[in-house]
Formats: sequence, structure tokens, C-alpha cells
Amino acid sequence: MKSSIVIGIENIQKGERPYAQNRAVWILAHGRKSTAMIYREFGKLGYEVSLLGMGCMRLPRNGDGTVNREKSYEMIRYAVDHGVNYFDSAYGYHNQTSEEVLGEALEGGRRDGVKIATKQPFGVMRTKDAIRRNLEATLRKLRTDHLDLYLIHGINGGAWPDIKKQEVLREYEKFKEEGLIRGIAFSYHGRYEHFEDIMSSYEWDMCQVQHNFLDTEREVTTKGIELAGKIGCALVIMEPLRGGNLGSAIDSVKKIYDSHPIKLSPVEWAFKFVANYPQVSTILSGMSTLEQVKENIELFSKGDMAPGNLSQRDLSMLEDVKKTYESIEAIPCTVCEYCLPCPQGVSIPGVFQRYNTSVMFGNFEPSRRTYMFLSRAGSDASKCVECGVCEKKCPQGIDIIQKLKTSHEALKGWVEN
Repeated sequence: MKSSIVIGIENIQKGERPYAQNRAVWILAHGRKSTAMIYREFGKLGYEVSLLGMGCMRLPRNGDGTVNREKSYEMIRYAVDHGVNYFDSAYGYHNQTSEEVLGEALEGGRRDGVKIATKQPFGVMRTKDAIRRNLEATLRKLRTDHLDLYLIHGINGGAWPDIKKQEVLREYEKFKEEGLIRGIAFSYHGRYEHFEDIMSSYEWDMCQVQHNFLDTEREVTTKGIELAGKIGCALVIMEPLRGGNLGSAIDSVKKIYDSHPIKLSPVEWAFKFVANYPQVSTILSGMSTLEQVKENIELFSKGDMAPGNLSQRDLSMLEDVKKTYESIEAIPCTVCEYCLPCPQGVSIPGVFQRYNTSVMFGNFEPSRRTYMFLSRAGSDASKCVECGVCEKKCPQGIDIIQKLKTSHEALKGWVEN
């Protein structure tokens, strides 16, 4: 029996995608400093981007948590000089300083050779004037007169009706008409059903979604990848390493990798899995050191980082890795959501998912950051008043009140700088 990963890849490779058939184009960069960076077409926009894109959410930090600008400049400039031409930032990254650092790093002639994508969150789009002011502030920080891609940051199913009601896209279209932005896009975390609705409601230039070999049946799933390719929308992948967690291997997973005849690092397996999709335009990596930049550029300069690079045996091995990770269960929550709605608004499955992911990988740091966003939204476990309504509805018989306390103590405390 074929694994779900193998079936998903095969469905995409044989599916109807009139434009996507020719999207997986990779060429050698010319005029770069000793690099052979792989490039792919970027949707219908008529240009190519490096398969490796640099995410500017995890730039190196000083002891006080602020961005180390000199190290960041060095990383960004090295990336540009060695073939990376796609950079991703956002309004809120690094306490609203990421865009500024990127703009400073690209001064001196590097801006003209790259594509900049950045994002404005719906939460700060209070008025049409505010939407424009935020864009103007972003342009000043980036020291540029235009953005190549401007994203609505983190659309989800719940926000989409309000985004349409406020005519946010009409404001973006005005920016495009004025030449302030070149492409209209969005980033998304959530289920396929909502993703399909968003994709079918507008002719997007690009969409940015989470995908990796653990998320083939989560987030937008392989169906979402197929949908983007079918309609010719440029597709950018975030979290290919699941917040860095897939960059190393716990002992049980290491045994699977070691028993496979092809010997690659966990990082390379994870990147190769995403690169195997012909629909993918670029893969973002949030790098924090110059060494990571150099290592990733080397990986993305290999000719086999391409569609069809994985055999069925490779894909079956990754399916075994996936199953091994998923078997590590701390709280037996199946995300059935019978416990919802919580009278206090606690996102009970969301809390448990973050805790379980941390236990799965033996690393709490990535989940602490995403838990911070639950706290900001008022849906973290600290809001639990121990009413017990959820426990009466849980088909798994989970001691939810105590597990929420355990999860909160493990996940609290992230400070965003």
C-alpha cells in the first residue's frame, strides 16, 4: 500500500494544471559569485526567483533581544551575492524593525536585483488611511519606491469575511495602479476549505502557505498545493522545517534516516521534500547565522533539488519518519473540537497542539512564540476558570483543566523583540 505522502505527490504530478506544467523551471544563475542557485518561474508574473528565499523573521539578535544589524547585513548581502533574490519580511517582525534592517542591507545597488515581499496584518488595517500609512511607512523602512509583493498577513477563515467587507483588496489595487506594489498576495495558516474559498474569491498573484512532510494532511494539505498550481498562482512555502524542528532528528527518527541507503541530513530531506513539488516557486528559510545561509545556498545549488528528485522509496521513508513523530503523544487530543466553544474563549485544541508539538520534537521554543499569539488574542490557557464544561464533552476523557495548566506553564514567557 502506498503511503499518503506518495499518493499526494503522485496526484499533484499527474493532475490537471495547464499553467503549472511549465512552472518548474530551474536554471543556473549567471554573473553570480561562484554559485549555481536554482531558479523557478514565479506564477504568472513573468520573472524567476531563487528556489531558496530568505525569511527575515529570525535574524540574529543581541543580548537584549534587538536585531544584530551588522550580522544581519552580512547574511543578507552574502545571500544576494550568491544567488538569493527573494526576501520576505513583515510589518511586525522583530518588533517592527525587520523591514528597516532589510532595507539598510540592500542599499548600495543590491535592491535592484531582488524581489521583496512583505506583509501588513489585518489587525492594523483600522481604516483605509491607516492601510496607506502603513504601506508608506514600510516603503520608507525598506528604502524603496515599490514592493514586488504585498501580502495580507495571516488570513484565516474567520477574518476573510471582514477583509472583504472592508474592501482591503480595493486599497491594494489602488497601490498597484500607482506603482507602489507590483503583486497582491496573502499568507495563510489554516484548513484547506477556507483556503479554497480565499483562492477562488480573487485573482491572487501569490499565496504563501505552510507545508512540509508532516503537514501533508494539515494546513492547506497537498490539495492546496495542487490548487495553486492549477490556477497558476505563484506559491511560496513557509515552515519547511516546521519552525526548525525538522532540522534535527530525535533518536527514533535518526534510526530511520540511518537505515536509508541515501545519506542526507534531516535539513536536506525536509527541503528536498518541498522542492519535489513542481508547483512551488520558492521555499522560505528563516536563517539566523551566516553559516546557515552558506549551508542552505549550497543545498539549493544542487541540481537534484528539483521536481521528481525523490523516489517512492524516499517518500516511503519520510512517511515512516512522519508516523514516528506522530506516535509521540503527550496529550491524547484528536482536535475533534467537541470541547469548544469554551465559555472563556480558550483555544483548547490549539494549546494542546502546541504542547504536543514541543514534546514531539523535544523543543519548546518555536511553540512558545506561537503561543504568545494565542495570549495576545485572549485565548491562551491562563483564561481557564476551571468550569469543567469542556471535560464533560471530551470523548477522550482528557483531564483538560490540569493539562491546560501543564501546557501553560511549559509554553508561557515568550517575549517578542
